Order: sequence, then C-alpha cells, then structure tokens
Amino acid sequence: MRFSRGRNFLFRVPEGEELLKFINEFAKKNNVLIGTVSAIGSLKNPKIGYFDEDAGEYKVIELTGTYELVSLAGNISVKDGEPFAHIHVALGDSDGMLYGGHLVEGEVFVAEVFMQELLGELLERKPQENGLALWDAMEL
Repeated sequence: MRFSRGRNFLFRVPEGEELLKFINEFAKKNNVLIGTVSAIGSLKNPKIGYFDEDAGEYKVIELTGTYELVSLAGNISVKDGEPFAHIHVALGDSDGMLYGGHLVEGEVFVAEVFMQELLGELLERKPQENGLALWDAMEL
C-alpha cells in the first residue's frame, strides 16, 4: 500500500489524562484514520506489556512511580470502525534503567505528541488466529 502525507499535529496532553485514550480520542475527533505517532514526556504508574505467543494474550507489567517517556512510536489504523493507536514505549526510571513494550495505559505527567496523518486506502486491523488484531498481509 502507498500513502501520501496528510495533516501534521503537534500537541501537549494535559497532566492527569490517560495517554492512550487521549491519543485515540484526538485521532477520532480530527478524523485521522491512518497515521503515525511519536512522543516524549513522562508517565505515572504506566502499564506495558508483551504478547505471550503460547498464551495468546498480552502479559501486563505494572510499573509504580513516574517514568521518563524516552520514546513513543506507533501507528494509527482502524479497528472496529474507530481510529486505533498501536503504541510501543521505552520508559526510563530514576536509576536510568529502561523498560519497554506495548503501551497498555499510563497517566500523563508530561506528554508532547507528534501525529502525522497518512492518506490512502483504508488500513484496518482484523482479528487473527494468533489472538492479535493485525492488518492484512501486504504483497510487495
């Protein structure tokens, strides 16, 4: 699939908001159906996870305290008819230790977000046999 660039958004998420929910609501409000997202800042008591292939589900890791949002990278596509942000994060603690994985949730202390809309054919996530909701495989 090929896409062209659409609108660019640069915004700060208010303190206390749940980051993933805010990004999804922002995309819906601005009708961003396909795009990329990146951010920096810090999160309180974030939950991250990784997909356990054997169990067919995400294992959630609950972190306590405030963590530097060293990097956030993700994409936006459509799932169940709504914009859906799939986001991975790298989070640093006060000792410089790094934790990473799929963002499940996190309360914002500070979050500066860049969202790039992409224009083109609809990109939709669909349930797969492995338990994940993925895009259709694309041929090169």
